[in-house]
Amino acid sequence: MTQAANGWPVVAVTGAGQGIGRALARAFARQGARVVVSDIDAASCAAAADELQTLGVPADVTRAEDCAALVGRTVEAFGRLDVMICNAGIMQLKPLLELDASDWDRMLGVNVTGTFLTLQAAARQMLAQPPLGEGRPRGKILLMASIAGRSGAGPIAAVIPHYRASKAAVISLGQSAAVALAPQITVNAICPGLVETDMWQRMDRDWTALQGAPRGQAWQQRVAAVPMGRAQTPADVADLALFLASPAADYMTGQSINIDGGLMMS
Repeated sequence: MTQAANGWPVVAVTGAGQGIGRALARAFARQGARVVVSDIDAASCAAAADELQTLGVPADVTRAEDCAALVGRTVEAFGRLDVMICNAGIMQLKPLLELDASDWDRMLGVNVTGTFLTLQAAARQMLAQPPLGEGRPRGKILLMASIAGRSGAGPIAAVIPHYRASKAAVISLGQSAAVALAPQITVNAICPGLVETDMWQRMDRDWTALQGAPRGQAWQQRVAAVPMGRAQTPADVADLALFLASPAADYMTGQSINIDGGLMMS
């Protein structure tokens, strides 16, 4: 089985139970792609699958066997896997000197090891399948990084050192994978900024608690610094993912692209 008649491929999204992942799955489904949703939370995964009337595969991305099973069930259902979006991730706010090894291991375990294992499982399948079309790659892998993986990040850097390290590692992993898998597979990383999701609301709650500030103040201060004048939506991130998955981006690989309203300029 090849791409759908409208040209959109088979897409799997991890961490699709909520937030950015759910928006990514919706955006691809609206375009006519055949979407497989995955999440460690089985109930959220089922809800997303029910909403989109598609296949849901609960998976813990820190387990290689779960990642392999996600790819395997996708191929069983649709014949191939064209786009893997490694979106699953976690966040925690905690001052540098209060972090312990378990905090560090959990953050890098999900955000880095989970991304690596998902990428690896997807790449193995993609290398074994025909190209997306004549002169096109055999598949595309999109990694969810963050502008937090860049230099700077302001005062919040002091309370998310392990998160920032994990996202910097995702950017680096994407570059290594792009070299290793070219020209058969493209690998690019998306670096969002202040996305208005439940995760950022939890970040605001925890950061203002650390500062002894009113709830909402951290979020408002950060959004006030965005040149585009508003918070980012999950749909903004999905629009970039749609482009990277399209034939228009077939010559792009190894890139980490900021989509943050101008917070980080390069």
